[in-house]
Amino acid sequence: MPSEHADSTNEEITEATEGAGADPQADVMALKILVAGGFGVGKTTLVGAVSEIRPLRTEELLSEAGQSVDNTDGVARKTTTTVAMDFGRITIRSGLSLYLFGTPGQDRFWFLWDELSQGALGAVVLADTRRLEDCFPAVDYFEHRRIPFVVAVNCFAGARSYGEQEVSRALDLDPGTPVVLCDARDRESGKEVLIRMVEHAGRMHTARLLDSVS
Repeated sequence: MPSEHADSTNEEITEATEGAGADPQADVMALKILVAGGFGVGKTTLVGAVSEIRPLRTEELLSEAGQSVDNTDGVARKTTTTVAMDFGRITIRSGLSLYLFGTPGQDRFWFLWDELSQGALGAVVLADTRRLEDCFPAVDYFEHRRIPFVVAVNCFAGARSYGEQEVSRALDLDPGTPVVLCDARDRESGKEVLIRMVEHAGRMHTARLLDSVS
């Protein structure tokens, strides 16, 4: 069953947006972007770093009951997990705002993904090269649903560095799917990832539109 966090999500998003003084008439265009990836990869961090409003978070402390299903190898310091979603907003330029929805990473919360993905322009799949296989399900999810996405490699301290082409081959990405190196803690780095996402999604949607009328 969905948690109480999920039940009040829409109401809390409205409060967060209104509390920031957002004027619905001021934005010419508002686009919905998902931020996905495996457990502990930095989704909440990215949304919080770039958001110009106080981000909405639905985190709970990790419990002993979840130890058998929450793999914390490589993220031993992680003490909380997202149980519904993260929400933030960033203005890319005048007249263009992005509404960011961070998805929960664990399998048991994937029932939320279909609802969150409705109406999304595209997605950012965060990856950790120490646990690259953790982002396979997110890549498969968006590929199968033909939702445009970019892979953003969160460069953790101490992790081995890999080039964009190496990551693309390791994930067996479709040709043209962008791979971007980033620091999820840094606002400008996160903003650059989102710009690449919007550009990529724009190209894909334009190509599909042309195909449909040709």
